[in-house]
Amino acid sequence: MFDRDSIKRFETLDTPFYYYDIQLLRKTLTQLKAAVDKYGYKVHYALKANANTRILKEISSFGFGADCVSGNEVTRALECGFPASKIVFAGVGKSDKEIETGIKNNIFCFNVESLQELEVINKIAGTEGKLANVALRLNPGIDAHTNKCINTGLADSKFGIDFNKLEETVTAAQKLNNIKLIGLHFHIGSQILDKEPYRLLCQRSNEMQDKLSLMGLDLPEINLGGGLGVNYDDPDSEPIPDFESLMDIIHANLHVREKQNVHFEFGRAIVAQCGTMVAKTLYIKPATQTNFAIVDAGFTDLIRPALYGARHKIENLSSHYAQHDKYDVVGPICESTDVFDTGITLPKTVRGDLIAFRTAGAYGEIMASRYNLRNLPSVYYSEN
Repeated sequence: MFDRDSIKRFETLDTPFYYYDIQLLRKTLTQLKAAVDKYGYKVHYALKANANTRILKEISSFGFGADCVSGNEVTRALECGFPASKIVFAGVGKSDKEIETGIKNNIFCFNVESLQELEVINKIAGTEGKLANVALRLNPGIDAHTNKCINTGLADSKFGIDFNKLEETVTAAQKLNNIKLIGLHFHIGSQILDKEPYRLLCQRSNEMQDKLSLMGLDLPEINLGGGLGVNYDDPDSEPIPDFESLMDIIHANLHVREKQNVHFEFGRAIVAQCGTMVAKTLYIKPATQTNFAIVDAGFTDLIRPALYGARHKIENLSSHYAQHDKYDVVGPICESTDVFDTGITLPKTVRGDLIAFRTAGAYGEIMASRYNLRNLPSVYYSEN
């Protein structure tokens, strides 16, 4: 991915840092827009994946909306050009203050995850003298066949409302004077590579909408969430996810009612591949079965491997050796879980070599911390 000029530039920068390929981000956004415009679908970018202001302004310039899961994300979205009329607010534990932020800014919709939350939004909206749009987030009981830590659509998930309680919840919502029920919302998980769960989601959505029709209720908004996965193993072979085939599957299987809008909330699929974390090798420490390549980035900078057992493609950008050796690539944090990968083959690595962690644009910079009082990673872009 990186040419010699880029690597020479990296050698002048303080590590660790995040590097964003703005051109690739634009190509991704262009392909996504073409895929959803084909059917008139709408997209809200999930800020939880990456809330870097430069990235957000680029995404908002394409006319997409924002999917937020905190009051601060709502504020950041507004600051970066996302109109309130395109902001949706999800999350199982919205505080009163966060709900107030959404209501005062007249956001498009709250994705509601419990009956009690409905009642709280209704009360706050009444206090503000406003009518709040809400969609019910339902758990469709679908296994997305992804990491158990990010599989959110099952019946025992903390997220959403049991789909068997749809009619009960709708009836309760209709009795509240300060909310307007406008749609249904689903999110079955993240890093989904098998598109079959999306077909099943369409079927379950159809069933639920048929139930509502029997109650005399046709809702104008259907939100199918996001979750489309990316290629972590070989990012250069698939720099942009196949948005088009997913939209074709949705179109073929979802029964869209007259004048109904279909929404998606993509995060990782938009930003993952445009981001790379770059670290510098501090020490090589021989071991019995492998060698430890100790780098100056740790789980404070990229926590996904320690948190989820996730794997990123790791590349040595500096080595000129033909020889290859096995390495455990680890960080400096005083925790034994500060490991990026084990037993991987890299060109012979020495002190000072630059190490790239690919596909780090999602859940990378945004999850960085200052544990051990470390500095946050720096950030650079392909365009100044």
